[in-house]
Amino acid sequence: MEDEIVNKAVEWSVLGITIDGTLTVPKRSAVRSAVVFVAGSGPTDRDWCSPLLPGTNGSAKLLAEALARNGVASIRYDKMASGPHVRENLPKFAGKASMQTHLEELKGAVITLEEEMNGNIQDVFALTNSEGAIHAVNYQLQSRNSERFKGMVLTGAPGRAVGEVARSQLVAQGKSYPGAEEVLRHYDSAVAEFLAGRAVVPDPSMPEIVKLLLLSLMSPNNLPFSRELWTYSLPEHLRKVEVPILTVIGKKDMQVDWRVDGSAIEGAMAGKDGASFSYPENANHVLKHEELPLENLTLQYVAEHYNAPDAVLDEETLRSIFEWLVDQAQP
Repeated sequence: MEDEIVNKAVEWSVLGITIDGTLTVPKRSAVRSAVVFVAGSGPTDRDWCSPLLPGTNGSAKLLAEALARNGVASIRYDKMASGPHVRENLPKFAGKASMQTHLEELKGAVITLEEEMNGNIQDVFALTNSEGAIHAVNYQLQSRNSERFKGMVLTGAPGRAVGEVARSQLVAQGKSYPGAEEVLRHYDSAVAEFLAGRAVVPDPSMPEIVKLLLLSLMSPNNLPFSRELWTYSLPEHLRKVEVPILTVIGKKDMQVDWRVDGSAIEGAMAGKDGASFSYPENANHVLKHEELPLENLTLQYVAEHYNAPDAVLDEETLRSIFEWLVDQAQP
């Protein structure tokens, strides 16, 4: 099957830093539409893998190759804070990362895609995961009409402010922490200090993973971006987007909730033409198929299996994305 597609290394620059990407195209069939992948939070790379998680079987790579076998080209890229060159890049972008730099990374991907395809692409779509939805929407609202996506596929998108989603995950894990209520009280106090622009000193009694989260927010490498992101509420901005949007949240997503976040996004897009929603029964946050019942899943188990060698894309999810792209690309 690999002989049906071509993967080509591409690059562009942001803040003088080389952004490395992969263009994936069908080898023989004509291409009229293409997708720009936008990865989720943290050091997530072009394939949607992360050094914070085990495994290299990334969903974006699997999706790109599946789409190429069906005639859809794509481009995906390592953010400045991800990929094999992050250590050498870190001093160059420390303290400069922002919503704007994420927008510039994405803009570079769109331009590179169009240049590599020699202007033969009729329709360009965004396909995002998690936090990536925020950057695609931000790009869409700040770009000229000629540069905008024809539509967007938002997977695992947060329907609440990012900080609220993070807090809900902490609450969900609370049963595993001794003194959970006290941990949450210290956490809320620290976040209030963070949002007020003051230094955060985690309480010594807090679990190590919670301390690390708070310290990462205050890391000079992550500012000012972490403050911009923490209070960003996607539904407020989705109301302004005028292109068709497919929202996909799996019912076995442990990072956002298809009922809570999906309902919030549905409410924001109520009455808008082109709003579609898909809630696959067995898809997790990174669109892999999950057989275990929801009540048996834990965040730790799911994270360990996101990119396991035997993890496969959820067929219902893949089908809904591809069918939507075909429908939107029709003249």
